[in-house]
Amino acid sequence: MLLNIKNLHVSIAGKEIIRGLNFSVNKGEIHAIMGPNGTGKSTLAAAITGREGYEITKGEIIFKGQVINDWSPDKRANEGVFLSFQYPIEIPGVSMTNFMRTALNARREYKELPPIPAGEFLKKMEEKKKLVEIHSKLTNRSVNEGFSGGEKKKNEIFQMALLEPELAILDETDSGLDIDALKVVANGVNQLKSDENAFIVITHYQRLLDYIVPDFVHVMYNGRIVKSGGKGLALELEERGYDWIKDQFDD
Repeated sequence: MLLNIKNLHVSIAGKEIIRGLNFSVNKGEIHAIMGPNGTGKSTLAAAITGREGYEITKGEIIFKGQVINDWSPDKRANEGVFLSFQYPIEIPGVSMTNFMRTALNARREYKELPPIPAGEFLKKMEEKKKLVEIHSKLTNRSVNEGFSGGEKKKNEIFQMALLEPELAILDETDSGLDIDALKVVANGVNQLKSDENAFIVITHYQRLLDYIVPDFVHVMYNGRIVKSGGKGLALELEERGYDWIKDQFDD
């Protein structure tokens, strides 16, 4: 099992957001997490990746057999956890090339490997650019500076392609994307999927799952996963909305 979450409770500034969540992911799987606003989906992503300010008050997050509750975000990233942000930030003055080479070399140093040679890095970068259909005019600029919302999301998938994480979490990657950009992002994910990695896709809408077909769909409400199923569950949510979930699981 790649990720195993047991009875997780997470608070922000003393307010409990996640309340006894259980969840597991194996290699080779794509899991979609759906649910209304404010139910804890992004909080779950933040807890898995170790974001500051998200306090685990009870339970365990186990990644590759190790409890990672107290690990720093850097250690989690170096061990193979990746988060595609809901709102990617701009980093003026830092080129994409330098940013990604630094990130790759930090992970290589963690694994006690030498820095990646310049030629090998540039070759790898060109391969991944083609994979996610991102233009050089974007990768030659500063990180996300002046990018549209869709370009920022494409850039996140490009970074994921270069870093090759074992567990990739996509936090509402589809928000703000037109249909063409959505297809490009989904195609990148589908091509990167393998028997050695896994994806958690957090989304409000079924439309992303037309292009990224999940193995499992989970509905999150009031800080817990209250219902799980296959792709058909996402179609049911699209048709019926979330009111029927609220009616069943309000407490």
